[in-house]
Amino acid sequence: MEELKTIMEKFAASGWDFIAVPAQQWLDGKSDPDALAAVIKQADEECGSCGCELDPLYKRALALL
Repeated sequence: MEELKTIMEKFAASGWDFIAVPAQQWLDGKSDPDALAAVIKQADEECGSCGCELDPLYKRALALL
């Protein structure tokens, strides 16, 4: 759970509202896990190979959810 929290903190601090807002909601305990997984999956499809530090975290977060 600590690993997932760390990943969500990185997503929340990313500046990309698409992933930052749902990640912050998860950190605040106000997130639907299925909706969060859908957002992370879409983020991985759209940006998962751009070369940024978040790329490997999308798949890891999905595995941990």
